[in-house]
Amino acid sequence: MGYRTYTCPIARTCGGCEWLAVPYPIQLERKQAFVQELLGGPAEKDGAVVDEIRGIDDPVAYRLKAATPFSPGRGGRVRSGFYAMGTHRIVACESCLVEDPRARRVLNAVARAAEHHHVSAYDEDRGKGVLRHAVVRFGYASDEALLVIVTNGPDLPHLESFMTELREQCPEVTSVVQNVNDRRTNAILGWTNKTLYGPGCMHDRLLGCTFEIGPTSFYQTNPAQTEVLYQLAIDGAELLPGQRLLDAYCGTGTIGICAASLVEGLRVIGVEQVGDAVARAGRNARANGVGEHCRFLRSDATEYMDATVRAEKPDGRFDVVVMDPPRAGSTPKFLAGVSRLGPSRIAYVSCNVVTQARDITILRDYGYRLERVTPVDMFPHTKHVESVAILSRKR
Repeated sequence: MGYRTYTCPIARTCGGCEWLAVPYPIQLERKQAFVQELLGGPAEKDGAVVDEIRGIDDPVAYRLKAATPFSPGRGGRVRSGFYAMGTHRIVACESCLVEDPRARRVLNAVARAAEHHHVSAYDEDRGKGVLRHAVVRFGYASDEALLVIVTNGPDLPHLESFMTELREQCPEVTSVVQNVNDRRTNAILGWTNKTLYGPGCMHDRLLGCTFEIGPTSFYQTNPAQTEVLYQLAIDGAELLPGQRLLDAYCGTGTIGICAASLVEGLRVIGVEQVGDAVARAGRNARANGVGEHCRFLRSDATEYMDATVRAEKPDGRFDVVVMDPPRAGSTPKFLAGVSRLGPSRIAYVSCNVVTQARDITILRDYGYRLERVTPVDMFPHTKHVESVAILSRKR
């Protein structure tokens, strides 16, 4: 059939792109079939359809966020790259097919600067050493780049000379932040941040809106496909001027702010548990001229919905709920809360179709009808597939 295939010298040891040897059109066919198998039954019962998957024109260099662990090597060397599949053994990597070409060079430059200035790498088994991880993110529609250097404590030895070399080697990086993670954990990031260079954040654009992104902000790795994902959710919600939208799991407000910028007079309430994300969401709304129409609250979404229902206030009604939960999906309590709010439409954005299918079964029991499902390929060469499901219920 003449399909193009891709190769990588560390594909077998890294394991990050498990479908790399599979031609991309066939990858899309497999993902389409997977979503159809999970959600095609409810869709068929409700008279809905599973749309054709939205793929990428050229499935390389799509990851604008990249990370590396560090570990000590012989003679003071600092090793960087990827963990070999299922281990903590680091596989060196000079370039990665699916990452922005600049990313791996920046991450490896951190390792070289650490070697030159005697900044020790973290030993996972002993819990000793300074340098644990580095994470770099590049703008999709901006020229900004944020580098986060994760250390095992607040001290970063030889900081001035280390940063001088790093800035010389990586002029494209517009801000550097030190993140402190002194816990014995597999989590990359800790809770404390210190700006070493630049503003301590970066900015990017999605669907015409500008967003401030901090060192611990959730922001999609593949922004081009994120625009596809969010546009599908907003279009499926069929928003009208003057309606009220609840943006659950709102993070820094990306979906709600994009919706408010596209629908005049839309009123958005975003709910998020992370305080830093809520503060950035508020700033993002004001920066995009929709601050008067968007309000972001630090709260558990389920608790917020329960309190709203109990209050029985006229302005506590929501016409639409947009939900974008983590891979574990939502919870029965949250879904019951959505049902009590009684929105006429739900746009459910998911990074795990298995848990999405489980949650849709619960929502159908509450009287919601599945209208449409659209798979979106955010991560070519992997088994992962995202999905936007639109549900409706007559009030």
